[in-house]
Amino acid sequence: MAYHHAAVESRSSAPETFGYLATFSNAAEWDAGVLAGQQLDPGPVKTGSRFRLVVPFPGVRMPLTYKVIRFVPDREVLLHATNVVLRSTDRIMVTGAADGSTVSYQAEVRLRGPLQALDPTLRAGFRGVAERAAAGLGRVLSGHPPLPGSTAPPRAPVSSNGTAPRPGGAP
Repeated sequence: MAYHHAAVESRSSAPETFGYLATFSNAAEWDAGVLAGQQLDPGPVKTGSRFRLVVPFPGVRMPLTYKVIRFVPDREVLLHATNVVLRSTDRIMVTGAADGSTVSYQAEVRLRGPLQALDPTLRAGFRGVAERAAAGLGRVLSGHPPLPGSTAPPRAPVSSNGTAPRPGGAP
């Protein structure tokens, strides 16, 4: 099993930051380990919403379909993906006030079946991937403060291309 936890500061409000991160397909914008992301279900994010991420895995582009298994509006989203190779669980918690917020991001990956014997190798490789993802998340969240007088968008807004806007309204 590989596990990583990161705490990242956001200059945007907790509801705005949460809306962006709960739309998990946005991971393709900040996580270099995600090649593509797509929201599979229309409408606001809620328990049961699904997202397809494509990640590199030795020699292949591996699709992972994540499902929201716990959703606490503006506060917590827990996502889970399973395929023949691995199980992945991501927990995102956001706390704070209108002038900024803190993101707690936990990611756990477990290889399945006989591949479990490769867990030590997975741990070593995952550490670097997770640290780069946390750095990318920090760059996105720190670079887009809300405009003066702006209000938080509705929970997990979705644009016509299926992604939530970045915190602060940046494209």
